[in-house]
Amino acid sequence: MKTLIKNGLFFSGLPEEKAMKKDVLIDEFGRISEIGPCNSFDESGLKIIEADGKWIVPGFVDSHTHYDAEVLASPGLKESARHGVTTIILGSCSVSAVFNNPEDTADSFTRVEAIPREVMLPLLEKEKTWTSPREWKEYINKLPLGINVASFIGHSDIRMKAMGIERSLKDGESATKAEEDQMLKMLTDALDAGFIGLSTMDNPWDKMDGNKYWSHKTPSFYSSWKERKSLIELLRKRDAILQGAPNLVTRINAFNYLFASTGIFRKPLKTTMIAMMDLIGDRYIYPLIAFASRSANVLGNANFRMQSPPIPFTVYYDGVDSVMFEEFPSGEALRDLAKELDKRDALINDPKFRENFKREIKKKFAPKVWHKDLSKAVIIDCPDQTLIGKNFYQIAEEKNQHPVDVFLDTIIQYDKKIRWTTTIANDRKKKYKSLYNFPYNLISFSDAGAHLNNMAFYNFPLKMIKIVQDSIDKGAPIMTMEKCIWRLTKEQGDWFNLDCGYLAKGKVADLVIIDPANFKNITENVELNAIEEFGNYERLVNRNEGVVTMVMVGGKKNFENENFVENYAKSEKYGRFLEKV
Repeated sequence: MKTLIKNGLFFSGLPEEKAMKKDVLIDEFGRISEIGPCNSFDESGLKIIEADGKWIVPGFVDSHTHYDAEVLASPGLKESARHGVTTIILGSCSVSAVFNNPEDTADSFTRVEAIPREVMLPLLEKEKTWTSPREWKEYINKLPLGINVASFIGHSDIRMKAMGIERSLKDGESATKAEEDQMLKMLTDALDAGFIGLSTMDNPWDKMDGNKYWSHKTPSFYSSWKERKSLIELLRKRDAILQGAPNLVTRINAFNYLFASTGIFRKPLKTTMIAMMDLIGDRYIYPLIAFASRSANVLGNANFRMQSPPIPFTVYYDGVDSVMFEEFPSGEALRDLAKELDKRDALINDPKFRENFKREIKKKFAPKVWHKDLSKAVIIDCPDQTLIGKNFYQIAEEKNQHPVDVFLDTIIQYDKKIRWTTTIANDRKKKYKSLYNFPYNLISFSDAGAHLNNMAFYNFPLKMIKIVQDSIDKGAPIMTMEKCIWRLTKEQGDWFNLDCGYLAKGKVADLVIIDPANFKNITENVELNAIEEFGNYERLVNRNEGVVTMVMVGGKKNFENENFVENYAKSEKYGRFLEKV
């Protein structure tokens, strides 16, 4: 049956196309057959959806996720779908679940991305029958997908397969020519199967889980840029994308990504790097990255984009169970002893260790992502209820102790039972106008599906829309709403070479109906919700009741008025694997 959405304020996804009230006719095959003035269609025999007072917008694109495990167990990807995200990209940060055995694959994901190993490993052991990109794509296409999925192939995935896991994790060990050729063949196979490019990683925080190679960096870290040359040139030749992260401790090799993207006397390479934020602990890095990005694109003819979350970057920690502690030596030592708590606690009690921790945490000019300011670390849960709502500086004053001593003592006493939160970036709303309008970033980076207890940015498109609408209502617009919608939809689809994020005649009807009257319900609050298919493992989620009134993927309604349709992601398929166009 054909469907007619009536009287909604229609945003096509084009920034220059003014939003107007229109009707949208969707055919029985899930494509938009006509877009016209209100009440211009014969309604007989049509299913009618009334959208008066609401907005019709293209489905949002989330271009940085780690749903590689969750999609196998819960292909509806509900926490993205319920907020209007209709297309996600996985296989980020050098890790994908394609070439290697279940144990090695799980170990490359579960520590760095904070996905429970006790869930991911059995899931892969149960489901993994594929050993190639084509077979993985066939498996994904058979799932009852709730939304669309596109993928990078992971550099760690192919390096581990080509060299063997042990050699791929050794300092100074380079791939042989035969192994480089094998990696090139694996990347070619992935691109031939419709993968959008290669994700890599140079950040030393990213470490292996499991018993065999605990605390080794993930394989791509050990790869030189010389070893990657043939992979990069293949991406350039195929108009594919390089996604990556520099060493976030030294940051110097960010210039490798900038240079790789340049197009002087050669074709530019689409390159995207994480992450452009206004860091509390490193205020100079935002303008520096902006300058370098603009210079590479304007002067170097690059096609380079940073990834930028458009909202406050607030994180939640259980004790020291966070990747942020990997960025300084004392924190890294605590994380490395996470499986040996007696040894870890003995280390914490060592006066020399405490002095080192105090010295490292107060370094003002060392590059850092986490600001390491314990006065900004607020306890939100603890067996000692008197500590809740206080920061570590307040407790230190009460106890007449050093804040670091208070912090480390609570870790010994409560371990993961003490939960605290802090915002590490994008706290200054006056900076949002420049962030939102910077032409060389992509508004994304939710990390959806990862860091399940540490952060929740599933609804970042709605938060950005609310921030922009608030600025318009105050008479000081950050940008037009049309441009805002474009940045969250069509701009991303176009840059990643995907056919999505745009509403027009003949396009697949991936769209969202939102109610601006309920924007007040979009807040910074998070709550815990169980992933049923993950053995009811709890994760942080966002809720914004009444804002998204309907989501359609492939022309079929999958979410309406805070509820998914019956048997969602169990039988009927809504989404599809999106190949590079």
